[in-house]
Amino acid sequence: MEAALAEELGEIALQSTTMKVHNQVPGGVHCSGHLLDSYLINLHSRIASRVLMRMAHSSYANENDIYDLVLAQPWEDWFGVDHTIRVDVTAIKSPLRSLEFTTLKIKDAVCDRFRDLVGKRPSVNTAEPDVRIVGFLDNRNFTIYLDTSGEALFKRGWREETGDAPLRENLAAGMLRVSGWKPGTVLFDPMCGSGTILIEAAQMLQGIPPGARRSFAFEKFNNFVAAPWQAMKAAIKPNALPAEPTIFGSDISGDMIEMTRHNLKIAGIMFDVPLKQIEAQEVKPPTEQPGILLTNPPYGERIGVRGDSTMPADEMSVSFYAALGTTLKQRFAGWTVFLFTADLSLPKLLRLKEARKTPFFNGALECRLFRFDMVAGYNRREEAKPKQA
Repeated sequence: MEAALAEELGEIALQSTTMKVHNQVPGGVHCSGHLLDSYLINLHSRIASRVLMRMAHSSYANENDIYDLVLAQPWEDWFGVDHTIRVDVTAIKSPLRSLEFTTLKIKDAVCDRFRDLVGKRPSVNTAEPDVRIVGFLDNRNFTIYLDTSGEALFKRGWREETGDAPLRENLAAGMLRVSGWKPGTVLFDPMCGSGTILIEAAQMLQGIPPGARRSFAFEKFNNFVAAPWQAMKAAIKPNALPAEPTIFGSDISGDMIEMTRHNLKIAGIMFDVPLKQIEAQEVKPPTEQPGILLTNPPYGERIGVRGDSTMPADEMSVSFYAALGTTLKQRFAGWTVFLFTADLSLPKLLRLKEARKTPFFNGALECRLFRFDMVAGYNRREEAKPKQA
């Protein structure tokens, strides 16, 4: 989602005189600016997972080099000895043998710095730390970051309940951006589950920033000044509520529909999002005007809840997707359909040719966002082929 994030950060930067967006790197985007710009990104970014502030960057040969670099940083300027800490390390092609040992060396360096200054060490809390410190290693260089976000940014602060396999909110937001959906365009999710895609879109339509309902790590920093942060939140101007619905959802499960309804309310959505309990292969377009259909269809065992439990999952999958493909061809002419899945054979199962496929990762799971352009008359041309033969 690096390209989508860079595009979004460019839009956020328009609200600042100091923020600049630089290069995309695997797994992220570099930008620079005032500390207040990190507040702005945390408040408004729907796609980022974390906003990390770079403390230091250097080449290294061994764990002692890493320890020395971390020890030299003025951690006491940012947090106190009574704050709890957590250290996380990620690496790509690092020659060091043990990431656990490297993590321990970073923690020791931070703690030793405080012990030398005040005679005490901060405590570690891996579950709910006040401060998160993040190390990144490649084959030559080490970077140490202070996390300004705290809990990962996909945790918007509204989710109480989920289905079996909920999408992360920032992944749903990335899919909406890649699909080209904009507030006001018709959006339909026929397998909405707990409603993540619908809620991201509804918050965008209503003008609710993703970080409006949660707290952040930077609020615990020593130098945190509340006034600019409160002013930033006070400057949020919600959009006028739509007169007619443009966001629609359905699901085979009545429980999921109720959960989506509940989640929409908790997420602060003040307008009607029509929801319907119906099988995906039976749906019809919710409006005469074509729009975007975006959904995360079930795969593997999740299909079991959508059909005959006595049928093997692979047979059920073939039957389900063949019927869904027919529905899309017959009823959704003029629509742009986006299906997000880990099943790379999906176009074949649907008997549709994708117009585009965008690689995504859902955690460690490699997925694709398949785009299908449902051209009007598409199905008639397909039916005409046997007659020509």
